Amino acid sequence: MRPLPQPDPGRPPLTGPWRLMLWQGRRQLGVLAGATAVAVVGNVAAALLPWQLGRVVDDGLDDGLGAALWLGCLGVFALGMVQVGTNVWGHRLDVENWLRAAFASSQQVGHHVTRTGDAVTDELPTGEVVATVASDALRMGEVYAILPRLVGGIAAYLVLGAVLLSTSVPLGLLVLLGLPVVVAVLSLLVRPLQRRQAEQREATGRLTTLGADTVSGLRILRGIGGEDVFSGRYRAQSQQVRAAGVRVSQTQSLLDALQTLLPGLFLAVVVWAGARLAISGDITPGQLVAFYGFAAFLTQPLWTASEAIRVVTRAVVGARKIIRVLSVRVAGSDDPAAPAPSPAAGEPLVDEGSGLVVRPGRITALVSADPDETARLALRLGRLGPARHGGADDEDLDDSGQDGTLVDAREAAPDPGLSRVRWGRALLTELGLAEVRDRVVVAESTPHLFTGLLADELDVRGGADREALLEAMRVADAGDVLDSVPGGLDGEVEEKGRSLSGGQRQRVALARALLTGAEVLVLIEPTSAVDAHTEARIARRLADARRGATTVVVTASPLVLDVVDEVALVAGGRVVATGTHRDLVTARDATGAAYRSVVSRAEDEHADARAGTPAADGATPAAATTTTTTATTDEEDRREAARR
Repeated sequence: MRPLPQPDPGRPPLTGPWRLMLWQGRRQLGVLAGATAVAVVGNVAAALLPWQLGRVVDDGLDDGLGAALWLGCLGVFALGMVQVGTNVWGHRLDVENWLRAAFASSQQVGHHVTRTGDAVTDELPTGEVVATVASDALRMGEVYAILPRLVGGIAAYLVLGAVLLSTSVPLGLLVLLGLPVVVAVLSLLVRPLQRRQAEQREATGRLTTLGADTVSGLRILRGIGGEDVFSGRYRAQSQQVRAAGVRVSQTQSLLDALQTLLPGLFLAVVVWAGARLAISGDITPGQLVAFYGFAAFLTQPLWTASEAIRVVTRAVVGARKIIRVLSVRVAGSDDPAAPAPSPAAGEPLVDEGSGLVVRPGRITALVSADPDETARLALRLGRLGPARHGGADDEDLDDSGQDGTLVDAREAAPDPGLSRVRWGRALLTELGLAEVRDRVVVAESTPHLFTGLLADELDVRGGADREALLEAMRVADAGDVLDSVPGGLDGEVEEKGRSLSGGQRQRVALARALLTGAEVLVLIEPTSAVDAHTEARIARRLADARRGATTVVVTASPLVLDVVDEVALVAGGRVVATGTHRDLVTARDATGAAYRSVVSRAEDEHADARAGTPAADGATPAAATTTTTTATTDEEDRREAARR
């Protein structure tokens, strides 16, 4: 067995369906050539079988049960065994050709869609993309499964033509000229069949889109009483798909009928002409048997030719749809033709618009009265567009980075400061997007989890051992997730992590981001969905884990701010103050008052999670709470270490 799909599906040309299919054929030329060679041998053996049978008949009539008869029977047996062997191996190779092309097309669409961000849904309905993978890719594969059989049939047709002409010129010409006429008549149905199949494909794509939209918004539809309206729309679109399918079936049924009728008429004409020649003595009885066998055999390549017409027609329609999806512009396609030299490790990351300087090897926190302001700033550091803040179930967020934590908003309104972020001497937009994604990881506050093993969910870049996975989970204080998922690291995470709470999903995403080992790690509100005691443990462990590594944290929680190396207060899009949390919270100027108001408000939001602790109302309570919780965290860490 050969492993499928292939690791790299390649980058196909998008200039037209025929160019795309030719390119894919070259990609699997070895298997395609092998299948074609097997098909040629098998078809020629099948074509020569009637000729050999005719010789056996003549030898038996002339010499009786002599050596020539037995040798002729041995030749029939040998040709039959060749057919058996080629049929077995030909089928295997045909299936491999089909799967290679189908999987390659599916991979190309899947990989491309993950790199387009929102652009693909802006240009194409979701159902159209789904139908491209579920239907059009399979139609593409069918071309390479039937192509070797078509070539084998043509080879057998040419061999038979030579045999027939050497035996009887009139019969040879009848067979050689009659078969192309039959194929030409069948080809007249190609254009109407292709047009109707394209109409059916469009209607099916719209139906899939409508169904997906209805299911995803079912809860909302029930709330506003709109189920009947949408079910009526789905019913109407279903009828359009049915009507389009009926029109396709009408043309297809006519083609199928002609596939049976025309070869039958052709066979009858050949037998009639051969019988007259045999009666007149121009050909022997054995040659008449051979001619009948030839005519009967030629119905097989004729059927293959008509089937190839149907398959290629559908494949052209599907290839156009695949090209349409692959033509959507990908995120980062505006990369410079000649990217700037890579910044050296340890270069500062500077946002010139806000004045933020992210110093290497330090943990920097961004604080603002407007959380969206610091979130936009953090996204710019990863060369991303503005954040789109939705709920945890927001299906529009798109995972486009290697770490599974990046949000690509290229198609949203561009952040005007995106081109003013400098890393060392180069602007971030002057670097290759792949390099930026590899070295800078941005983890959003509303992470997405995907179906699969928990270990695979965490180790998105590959290479981490179980000890590293467990350590990342410990740092994120996600030990309870290992208990919640049956099987722990080897357990299955449900779609979107629905079996986990919001806090658990957030902590799994934090562990996932840590395991990337990114040179620059940007965390946006990594502890917003956990209680105060859990937040304190995560803050302390995160500081230890990222010590000496460049880290940016967007947060207003004093529990996190107390462990970072530097805090940057942002107001009006500018950094207005920097310093440690203790320095800023005790400052007696206007900046200190602004900072205290932000962290005090964050403290109030966690007040109900700390039973018996009064709500912070100013600088002193906030600082006192931070100190108390930090001490609690140290004690809990010591107890956990003792247990281990």
